[in-house]
Formats: sequence, C-alpha cells, structure tokens
Amino acid sequence: MDAPEALALLMSPPGRIDPYPTYELLRAHGPVAQAGPVFFAVTGYVEADAILRDPRFGVMDDALRDQFLPGWRDSPAVASISRSMLRTNPPDHSRMRRLAAGAFTPRRIAAMRDVVSAQADELVDAMLARAADGEPVDFLADFAYPLPVGVICALLGVPAADRPLFRRWAADLTGVLEPEITLDELAVADRGATELTRYFAALVEDRRRTPADDLTTALVQVHDADGGRLSGDELLANLVVLLVAGFETTTNLLGNGLVVLLDHPRAAQALRERPDLAADHVEELLRYDSPVQLTTRVNTAPATVGGVDLPAGSWTLLLLGAANRDPRRYPRPARFDPWRAQSHPLSFGAGPHYCLGAGLARLEAQVAFPLLLRRLPDLALAGRPRHRTRLTLRGYETLPVTIDTGPAGAHRGTPAGTAPGTP
Repeated sequence: MDAPEALALLMSPPGRIDPYPTYELLRAHGPVAQAGPVFFAVTGYVEADAILRDPRFGVMDDALRDQFLPGWRDSPAVASISRSMLRTNPPDHSRMRRLAAGAFTPRRIAAMRDVVSAQADELVDAMLARAADGEPVDFLADFAYPLPVGVICALLGVPAADRPLFRRWAADLTGVLEPEITLDELAVADRGATELTRYFAALVEDRRRTPADDLTTALVQVHDADGGRLSGDELLANLVVLLVAGFETTTNLLGNGLVVLLDHPRAAQALRERPDLAADHVEELLRYDSPVQLTTRVNTAPATVGGVDLPAGSWTLLLLGAANRDPRRYPRPARFDPWRAQSHPLSFGAGPHYCLGAGLARLEAQVAFPLLLRRLPDLALAGRPRHRTRLTLRGYETLPVTIDTGPAGAHRGTPAGTAPGTP
C-alpha cells in the first residue's frame, strides 16, 4: 500500500477508530512520507518534534484560509478557532498565550491538587450511589467529564450549574479540528461554536458588572483596558478554546487510560498500591494511547526533515500517536509498560504551541487513577467500549463500567500489600 492509499485508509471510519495499524503502513514509507505534491505525513518522533519546534513551520494563517477555505469567515466554528491562540502564529499567538499563562503556572497547578482530590472523591461517591442497584454506570458521564470540566470551569469562573451544558457543545465544535470534515459536520460544529460563543458573551458582560477572582475577569479587564492587547473576538475565541481544551483532552485521557489499566491488571495493581508511581503511569498512558493524535503545520521556507525536502508551502500532517510509537524512540512501542524509561511523549505537542494546560491534565490524571483503583478495586468494563469516529481527539462514545458495591468491594482505604518493582 502506497502512502496516499494508507492516508486515505487512516481517514476512513475504520482507520479513525483504530489508527495504529495504519500508522505502521505509513511508517513503512519512512518517518516523513510524501502523500501528495506538497503534502507529507510524519510518523517519526524526532521529525515531528523538530517540526513542532521549528519557527519555519506554523499553523494556517488567514491568507491560507482564504486560499483553501473560501468563506471561512462565515463559519462560526472556523472563525472562532482561527481567532484563538490555538490557530494563530507569533506574534499574535505569543501575545494571547501570555495573557492566559498565569493561570497555568506549575505553582498554581500544584496548589490545586487537594481541590482535584476532593472533587474526584465526590464523584466516586456518586458513582457508588448510582451503582447500588447493580447496573453499569457510564465512566465518561459520571467521572471523566465532570472532573476536568469542574476544574477548568472553576478557573474560568463558570457557575457549577452551567457545567452540564458544555459536553454536547464542545463535542459539536471539536469536529472542526478533524483533518477532513463534511458540510453536515461543519454545520454541527457551527452550532456548537454559536452556543459556546453566546454563553461566554453573556459571562463576559456579567464579569464586567461583577468582577471575580477568575481567568474570565482577568481577560475581560485586559480587553477593556487595551483592546490592542486582546480584541473582543479574541477574548471570546480564547475563552471557548480554554474551556473546550481544558476538559476534552483530559476526559479522553481518563477514559482511554482507564481502559488500558483495566486491560493491564499488573500495572493497575502497582498503581493501586503505590500512588507515587502515578507520574510514570500517566506518561506511559499518554504515549500508548494519546488523547490527541495529530496536528498540522505548513512551512514558510524550504526545509529538510528526516532526509526529505519539504518545499515552502508544504503541508505536514504530524501524527503524534504514531510518533509516540516510533520504535527508534521507544523499544517495543506497542507494549504498555509504565516502567519503561520515559522519553516525553508528544501527546501535548512541543514548541510554541505546547498545550497550555498540559500540567493540569497530568495532575488530574495522576490524582484520579490511583484514587479510582484504590476506592473501586473491583471496577471492570461492562463490555468493550467503542471509540468515536474522530481521529484528532481520540476517545470513547461511552464507557460503561460495573462496580461491586457489596461488602467485598468499594473500599475507601488503601489496600494492604507490597508494591511490585519492575516487570
């Protein structure tokens, strides 16, 4: 199978649901495979990392959008994403990122550990109550969504009563992040963008009247003091992106990660008995089944990457999920091994667009997985879940699980035992 055929397979519904076999078909053509006259798919770790850090490579700007997506300004989803830090290049990207970065410093994130732990405990209590009749519960709806959405909403100052609104709106909007999208899918994304923008426009007006100690108030005050630092469109676009990115990736990390841990009971037992292993387990979960599978870049000047010449104006599809399984970087990459020497998976990107909330997502997962395994030692899948037919943001449609709420299950204390060492 040549590279264009493999790429077409990757974009098909079966390829999106399980992209890993197709990544290997592309990898057979080298770490940088040409799939069109100026289109390249990157599966190599070193090559993807280099492109993400190279200032010659950036995201699509307005001029390119005008060329390839005529009428994009009429799409609420494309226009909103395009005005955010997610889809802008320096200096605009750097300017907007600096304004929000103060909420995501390592010190502030570390200070949130107790809050995250308390929220996770409350969600487990609620899961136990729902499981009392012996029926399965949906881990995504009951834990993996409400935990990160509660955390990011607290940072943004979104009232707790409004949090259930965002799951559908965000799911609709994020369709626009896929490498290919139909007109019907774009209409759904536009609907999500319209609802989210309308919501934040109202919240902005509320914060003007009643300032609070939250990120929304801080950004509103920056805009009102100097629109040159943050325009009105940028204010709304970044609030939308901060909310959606703040929980969508973490929800998928928690869902994907739980399935992997339940499929690897020895690793789960180690983490149950040794919560201090959480950092390494989470890094390996990010590597093994990344919640973000790809991103794109276009280069403004000629470049040579992986021995392949990329003319100026080339499009590169950076397959982060494939790079995280590059055998040149990770021996036996298809094996889940939380004891392997960690080598910084590219799940949150690298370079100027490195995910602003990566530290927060890691913290939530490092808190959640040991707590879940300790308090719910008999947690099990209720059948095999099915992934969404999304490639960029990889996650499950639903994740039904069973919980033993009888005398032998659902312990609140840490089980006795000695943690295993290495495999």
